[in-house]
Amino acid sequence: MSILTADDHQRYNRQMMIDGWGEAGQEKLKQTTIGVFGAGGLGSPLLTYLTVAGFGKIIVADKDVIELSNLNRQILYWDRDIGRKKAESAKEKLQEMNRDVEIVAYADEVTEDNIEQVFASVDAVCDALDTFESRFVLNAFAVAHRIPLFHGAIWGLSGEVTTIIPAETACYRCLYSEAMPGKVFPVVGVTPALIGVIQATEAIKYVTGVGELLKDQLLLYEGESMTFSKVRLRRNLDCPVCGHL
Repeated sequence: MSILTADDHQRYNRQMMIDGWGEAGQEKLKQTTIGVFGAGGLGSPLLTYLTVAGFGKIIVADKDVIELSNLNRQILYWDRDIGRKKAESAKEKLQEMNRDVEIVAYADEVTEDNIEQVFASVDAVCDALDTFESRFVLNAFAVAHRIPLFHGAIWGLSGEVTTIIPAETACYRCLYSEAMPGKVFPVVGVTPALIGVIQATEAIKYVTGVGELLKDQLLLYEGESMTFSKVRLRRNLDCPVCGHL
């Protein structure tokens, strides 16, 4: 028996017309819980398109508050939101976009000590972060639970995306063995918009089974020359995180 309502059929009709999607694909989305770590430049478009696509439950985690300097790229927030917690403001906006999706906001710091509680029972996670340390924590969690991780990163007019399937593909620590020093970096809003939407596309494809994923492929975007390229990735069998799988 279908779990989709009449409203679901009306709301998602156009995407359900895609070959291989249909009612079954939409039901899979509705039954999926996905975690998004980060609600800033990448998180804003990523969360928006996961929400309107009809994921059943989205857990968004971000400890930061909204600042004026965020507003050139973090499109979930407006001038009136300055000073508010990003996760809470994001939940409010996303719930208005699609009231049938359950949005859970976590507005405190996520660490290796509490990530199990924050993202308990998720089916997949998305990396919308800007530090190596937090990405390492999220990657270790995804590998431990053998759930997919949709990674995205940006710098100025450049970005990268890959889909990590533990035990099948290289994990994030296979790509980066150690953290690089964190610093304020350049970014214009169109870059995280593009990369975040590609991450959302990969998550949707994974759940519905439509298309081919960026498995063991790092998609590189260079905005200045408007070029896309792919780099083949390979698992590091000595990786301290996934090497034992």
